[in-house]
Amino acid sequence: MEKIIFIETGVGIDTHGQDVTKASIRAVENAIHYNSMPGLKDFLPGQSLHNMKVHVKLAVPADKDLVDLDRIKAEIPYGEVTVEVVEGGMATTSGIMLEEQADKNDLMYIVNAAVQVGY
Repeated sequence: MEKIIFIETGVGIDTHGQDVTKASIRAVENAIHYNSMPGLKDFLPGQSLHNMKVHVKLAVPADKDLVDLDRIKAEIPYGEVTVEVVEGGMATTSGIMLEEQADKNDLMYIVNAAVQVGY
């Protein structure tokens, strides 16, 4: 990315099931769903959203190789999207293990997201 215009951050949690993709999607949604960028096109080459570049960085507490990158990319409606997954976030007890929720243990996974937008 040549120029970063802004960065949005978010947090996502999967309370039961230990699904890092689900928690990651929630983190990306948390980062982008409370914004409107009506003047963004003015800053992009050719004034086109198709020339936007988006870099999603996810900090996950475990199973980083299990994050479904295509599902993360699908959360971003425009531009060229890249995803980077690093160790981070948090795994902490949910206080209960629920087999009917597909729990493997009593952990909940908390993922942090930084969504960089530019060109």
